[in-house]
Amino acid sequence: MDYQRVARSGQVPEGVVRRFFVDEIELAVARWEGHVHIMSNYCTHLDCLLSSGLATADGLLCSCHGSVFDYDSGEPITPPATKPIRVYPSKEENGEIFVQLPEDAASSHIPRRGRAPEVTG
Repeated sequence: MDYQRVARSGQVPEGVVRRFFVDEIELAVARWEGHVHIMSNYCTHLDCLLSSGLATADGLLCSCHGSVFDYDSGEPITPPATKPIRVYPSKEENGEIFVQLPEDAASSHIPRRGRAPEVTG
């Protein structure tokens, strides 16, 4: 699997979570203690946007109901979420953030919010 560019490194400052798209895959990208973490953008509790949450010492905090997800495994650390979120391998090189998406990422992804349908013709 190849890595795909997500964003410039400066677009995700320390302690911040941002939303990005790679093709049609919606991602939450967080930086904590200098490390970039990339995961699905939807909380498994009530489908809230994780990119509206916070990067914390414990993990990614969902702003809706306070669930915290482990950066590396996606496992919920605090309730009410009980199911993990999907996490993706990431790397940073030459001021750019990259993600490695498995082949099934597109087929298992359900487009949800934020992208208007493309108009053709």
